[in-house]
Amino acid sequence: MLFDSLTEKMGETVRKLRGVDKITEKNVAGAMKQVKRALLDADVNLRVVNGLIKQIKERAIGAEVVPGVDPGQMLIKIMHEELTEIMGKDQAPLAKRSDGQPTVVLLAGLQGAGKTTAAAKLALYCLKDKRSVMLIAGDVYRPAAIDQLKTLGDMINVDVFSMGTDADPRDIIRKGIEKGKENKIDTLIVDTAGRQVIDAKLMKELKDVKDISKPDETLLVVDAMTGQEAATLTRSFNEEVGITGAILTKLDGDTRGGAALSVQQVSGAPIKFIGVGEKVEKLEPFIPERMASRILGMGDVLTFVERAKEQMDEREAEKMTKRMMEAKFDFNDFLKQTKMISSMGSLAGVMKMLPGVGSISSAKMAQAEAKLKLADSLIKSMTVKERTNPELLYSGGSARSRILRISKGAGRSRDDAEDLVKDFLKMRDMMSRMSKQMVNGQGGPGGSGQPAGNRSQRRKAAKKKAQKRTAKRGFG
Repeated sequence: MLFDSLTEKMGETVRKLRGVDKITEKNVAGAMKQVKRALLDADVNLRVVNGLIKQIKERAIGAEVVPGVDPGQMLIKIMHEELTEIMGKDQAPLAKRSDGQPTVVLLAGLQGAGKTTAAAKLALYCLKDKRSVMLIAGDVYRPAAIDQLKTLGDMINVDVFSMGTDADPRDIIRKGIEKGKENKIDTLIVDTAGRQVIDAKLMKELKDVKDISKPDETLLVVDAMTGQEAATLTRSFNEEVGITGAILTKLDGDTRGGAALSVQQVSGAPIKFIGVGEKVEKLEPFIPERMASRILGMGDVLTFVERAKEQMDEREAEKMTKRMMEAKFDFNDFLKQTKMISSMGSLAGVMKMLPGVGSISSAKMAQAEAKLKLADSLIKSMTVKERTNPELLYSGGSARSRILRISKGAGRSRDDAEDLVKDFLKMRDMMSRMSKQMVNGQGGPGGSGQPAGNRSQRRKAAKKKAQKRTAKRGFG
C-alpha cells in the first residue's frame, strides 16, 4: 500500500502535535526525532532527511505564534510545506507543443522498471488529455518487448510503429517520428531498450536516439521499490544523458517511499508521474503538495474527487441521489457504488485519501474490505426481484426462506445475510435523512447551513421555501 508504514508513523507524530499548547525546542526536538526515524525507515536519502529536519526546526522554533491558531497545527503546516518543497514544490506537467509539430516523449530506464507498461499508461493519459498518440517500439533487444507494446496499444486503441527486432533502433525512431508527422499525431511516445546495468553501450545508444528524436521530454522510468537507489539512478542518467523528469513505477507495492522523497533533491530532476497499480489506467501526475498530505495522513481529497469523476456518470449520479432522498436506494445501487470504489483502487487506498481516515489501522481496513466482499457475494446470490425490492427480505412470509436460500447460494451463514439486510436498511435510512437535510439547507450534523445537492434540487428547495414564506404572510 502506498507509503503505509511511513504514513502510519508520520500520522502518529501529527496526532501527538495536535493539542500542543506552545512550540518549544523540546517538543519540536521530540517530534523531529520521530520524523527522522520514520523517514530513514522509509529509505529516504540521509542528506535529504537531515536537510528537511534542519529546515523544519529552524522555521518552527523561530515562528511567531498567530493568535487563535493552534501551535501544534502551525508545526504540522510547516512540516507539510517542507515535505512539499523537497519533492519539487510544484507539479511538473508533461510538455505539449503548440507549433503544429508532435511532442516527442523519450522513455529510458533499466530492465524490470516497467518501462514498456509505463509507455502505454502515458499514452492513455495523453488520450484523456484530448491528444492523438502513437507509440514507437524502439526496444529491439528484450524478447517480446514489441509484442507487449502492441498488445497494450490494442487495449487502449493506440497505434504502435514497429520495424521488427532486426532493425536498428536509430532507424526505427527516425522513421517513426516521420510517420507521426505525416499522420499529424500530437504526441509520440518512444519506448527504448533497457539494460540490467548502466553501461557505456546503453548510454551511447540513448544519446544517439536523443540526438535523432530531439525529444521535448526525456523521462526516466524508475522502480520505486529500489528506494533511494532510484534517486541515485536518476542522478546518473541526468548527468549522462540529460533528462526532464522521472516516472516512478510500483508505488502501490510494498514500497517504503524513499524514492518519492529523494529523487528531486538528489537528482535535480522532478517526478512527473507515479504508477499506482498494474492496470493501464493506473498512472497519476505527481503533485508534491497532495503527496505531502498523504504522507502526513491528512488525506488527498482532490485526487479522490478526480478519480471518482472518472468512474461516475453525472446523470447516473443525479439519479442515485434522487433515489437516496426518496429511500428507494436498492441493492443494485449498492453494487454500483461498491464497483465504482473498486475501480478507483483498493478500499484502503481510496479511504486513506479522505482526511482523518489515515489513522484507521490496516487491520480495520482489511475487515471493512472483507465485509464488502461478503456483501458482494450475498447480493449476487439474490434474484433480480430481490435486489430491486429489498423489503422482500425483511417482511412477508417468504422473507426467512429467501434469506436462507441467499446465504446458501453465496456459501455464507444465515446470520451474514440477515446482518447485510439490517446494515443496508440502516444505511438507506441514514442516506435518505442526510440527503433531505442537505437539500433543505440544514447542512446535517456539523454542516454549514448552505443548501447542497445538484442545481435542480437546490432550485426546488428554494422554490418550496419561497412558497412557505408567501403562505405565512397571508392577505391582510
